[in-house]
Amino acid sequence: MSALHREHPLVGKFWDVRAGTFLDQAHVESSLSRADLVLLGETHDNPDHHLLEARIVRAIVSAGRRPAVAFEMLDTQQQAAVDAALGSASPSADGLAEAVGWARSGWPDFSLYRPVFAAAIDAGLPVVAANLARPRAREVTSRGMSALSPRVREILERAGTPSEEAMRSLREEMKEVHCGELPESMLDPLVLMQRARDAQLAERVLSAADARGAILVAGAGHVRTDRGVPNYLAREAPARRALAMAFLEVSTGKDAPSDYADEFGSGPLPFDYVAFTPATEREDPCRGMHRHEKEPEPLPTTSLTSAEQPPPRP
Repeated sequence: MSALHREHPLVGKFWDVRAGTFLDQAHVESSLSRADLVLLGETHDNPDHHLLEARIVRAIVSAGRRPAVAFEMLDTQQQAAVDAALGSASPSADGLAEAVGWARSGWPDFSLYRPVFAAAIDAGLPVVAANLARPRAREVTSRGMSALSPRVREILERAGTPSEEAMRSLREEMKEVHCGELPESMLDPLVLMQRARDAQLAERVLSAADARGAILVAGAGHVRTDRGVPNYLAREAPARRALAMAFLEVSTGKDAPSDYADEFGSGPLPFDYVAFTPATEREDPCRGMHRHEKEPEPLPTTSLTSAEQPPPRP
């Protein structure tokens, strides 16, 4: 279990955002089991979030569903390695991690992710590498939408230009995740890269879903209903029921679900359900960074948005 704020009054509670009420975990799992598309939004280095994801995968399987499970942590260029690992005589989570070179990927240690991968693999579910490949992501920042595949470009074009509020939120998120070191000239290219990643995740979820449905495991910022993957799914597959659930770390002095809405801008929490968990102790990711005269390099595509790795909790 994560280390901080275990005794917080919200820990272990599940919030229905639309209804404005708490639900028990079994009720939430039942609701998710009936959805065509389930989007799970985590803080990447919080072990509780991965344990909850694994439990939800198992609950959906126990309800008789056989969804594909798509992961932001795997990019599309790794699908062949994923398929080879799962096609081996004894497929396992650790075998998949070795096949894709997880230890060199920049993601948190695989021990955190083992439970959710094992839940999918042990049930024989398809595992989908869903993220935009890193070379493609870099090209997007320099070439724009022309660097994207026709299908992902079509998804973005059909969605149109984000609202002024969404663009402001995305720019602020890019500033924060780059510790305030990002020149203004780099904001919009990185915003486009983030939008392209959301569109790519949506495309992979829809491609994998067929009649079985799909689960997406991603950072909480990607499963926002206002501007993340659910926004694209609603446009591309309006007949398919999608539910987004975020796992949020609690903070001292924030004892009501509404207290967490300001972490995502104005308005209510941008998810269907929220599960509140203890927080993980972590160092300030911006500690030791200083302004330089030259433009800083954009962080890798595995960089965590503010919703996915918040600053150290009080």
